[in-house]
Amino acid sequence: MEKEAIENPLEHSPVGEIKTQSTKQSFWELVRFAFIALIVVIPIRAFVAEPFVVSGSSMVPTFQNANYLIVDKISYKFSDPQRDDVVVFRYPNDQTKFFIKRIIGLPNETVDINGSTVTITNATNPKGFVLNEPYVTNTANNTTHFELKADEYFVMGDNRSGSSDSRYWGAVKRSLLVGKVFLRLLPINEIGALPGQYRQ
Repeated sequence: MEKEAIENPLEHSPVGEIKTQSTKQSFWELVRFAFIALIVVIPIRAFVAEPFVVSGSSMVPTFQNANYLIVDKISYKFSDPQRDDVVVFRYPNDQTKFFIKRIIGLPNETVDINGSTVTITNATNPKGFVLNEPYVTNTANNTTHFELKADEYFVMGDNRSGSSDSRYWGAVKRSLLVGKVFLRLLPINEIGALPGQYRQ
């Protein structure tokens, strides 16, 4: 008898009423969950962290095409970007696009590039110092002299011969920085915090 009652297709059967109520409850539970998720996720994505997928090879070998990254959007509200931070920012010439590069020059510094050698001149090092860049394996032959303003950063891709960066279109204003790359989630065998981090 129990088996017949469960399979009974009659609209007004007690089993039919319970099933309908259960479906409605599930629907509204799903709606409520989605609403709560939006309330939690949207502020986090807007102010704390945001996912990005690498497109292209400008950061090879540090990052490959299709790497899935989480960008920390809150740290720069409390501290200044540092040299060698890997950052995501809005492309100055088209702010609907996002680029990923490494910070090479800081505000009020002078950046000189001769071949594959990068020299930084600032108040602390008036005679300049040469950057040690172990993350660069694909070099380029450039001659560049750039003087940064108080709110500007000089950024470059680790793949120096295959990167469109500050050498070609200039500095990035601080207001365009989205945040620092905090996590790499894909590929799974390269999961890690602060990928690409290096300090002089």
